[in-house]
Amino acid sequence: MPGFLLHVGATVMCSHGGQAQPIAPFPRVLVVGMPVVTLASQYVIAGCAFVPPAGNGPCVTAQWIVGATRVFAGGAPVLLQAGQSICVPTGTPLIPIVTQMKVAGI
Repeated sequence: MPGFLLHVGATVMCSHGGQAQPIAPFPRVLVVGMPVVTLASQYVIAGCAFVPPAGNGPCVTAQWIVGATRVFAGGAPVLLQAGQSICVPTGTPLIPIVTQMKVAGI
C-alpha cells in the first residue's frame, strides 16, 4: 500500500496517546534532512495513558510488521505511513499523525 516515508521527525503515537520514537533510524538516507526509519528499528513509547486495572500495562515498545515492498535503505524496507505495527504489551497499533509529504513509496 503506498504512503509517505516515515522519518525521525514524524509524529507517531500509540493508540492511547503515547509518543513513539524510533530507536535506530537509518542515518545514511535522508528525507527533508532527517534520517528515514526502516523495518529493522523498534520504537520506544513514552507517556502511554493505558493503565488497565488488571491487565497487560501501558505501551512500552512497538515494532512495525509491514513496511515498503519496493523502497529499501541498507537492505531493509523503509517504513510507510500506511504500514502496520504492533505495540508491546498491549497489541495495539502505532498511528503516524504527521510525516513529511515529499517522498512516497510502495
